[in-house]
Amino acid sequence: MAAAPAPASNAPPAAHKSPELSPFAGAAAADEGREAPASVAAGAAAQASPASPAVAGAPVAAEDPFTGLQAFAETEDQAREEAVRLAAVFKHEVPAALPLSPGRKELMEQLARQQLEQAGYVISRPQTMVVVDRNPAVQRLAVFLAMPAGPGGDDWPLIGSARVSTGTVGRKHYYITPTGVFINTADRLGYRALGTKNENGIMGIGVKGMRVWDFGWQIAEKGWLPSREKGPIRLEMHATDPVYLEQRLGRTASAGCIRIPATLNVFLDRHGLLDAAYEHKALEDARFKALLRPDRDPSVVAGVSVVVVDTSPPKEADKTAALKDGLAHKPASG
Repeated sequence: MAAAPAPASNAPPAAHKSPELSPFAGAAAADEGREAPASVAAGAAAQASPASPAVAGAPVAAEDPFTGLQAFAETEDQAREEAVRLAAVFKHEVPAALPLSPGRKELMEQLARQQLEQAGYVISRPQTMVVVDRNPAVQRLAVFLAMPAGPGGDDWPLIGSARVSTGTVGRKHYYITPTGVFINTADRLGYRALGTKNENGIMGIGVKGMRVWDFGWQIAEKGWLPSREKGPIRLEMHATDPVYLEQRLGRTASAGCIRIPATLNVFLDRHGLLDAAYEHKALEDARFKALLRPDRDPSVVAGVSVVVVDTSPPKEADKTAALKDGLAHKPASG
């Protein structure tokens, strides 16, 4: 996998001045979950050190990411009604949707709550939250309406679920997707796919216009090393090649990022379910306004967070990942 030039910090780099320009231009734009080049690895590692709130995806707990945002659900009943509406829209707009058993839903929700608690993330109001299970035997994403604790109960209504692909093992420079809480903060500007193909004819982040959510530098395990030594990667969530790779969702395959179906990508993008902070920033920054879809219909329960969990039995996670990776066709791109 070709190493791609990447920004050394979470601040939007010069290449992000136009939302249509990927920071990983050329053939590397069809890659993802990439390793930090040596020139920036030291700085990225320091940025994600234990002294930093960015470690393992933890947000700055002292700040409420929804402060100052407009057009948010005013009551819990309104939020739950919106979740019912979004669930119906999900079924219509995401053909790749899959049912989620009550047991799996409860487990993913429970582990997500644990990650939020560890990160110091307080659910201050009803908000959509994407939860990804990196368990190699599951590889599933669920969109929840995360509810604050209160007299009305704090159960999380399920909006929809679909297959994903997270980081695999056994291939050099392929990382295991880290668990944690990852915020789509307005401190970083994401981008959209250019539809660029790599040397193998693969559009690794999807067709032109697909949204790429950038969660900045994160520390992840090196899946090709038995020691599971850790290093920095640029963690993203994005679509993938619609012909060659989307049909393989549901198994570990990526270089560390989170691959999702194209229809789910559009659903999250169109309804702004991770863009609460971006909507606010767009009022004052033309770059964020240009990145958001002109035909968007932002939800009143829009959130900002992706939570990665792992339902694997701890000692079996690597063994299962290696087995699935061995059974899978060798992917042509990260």
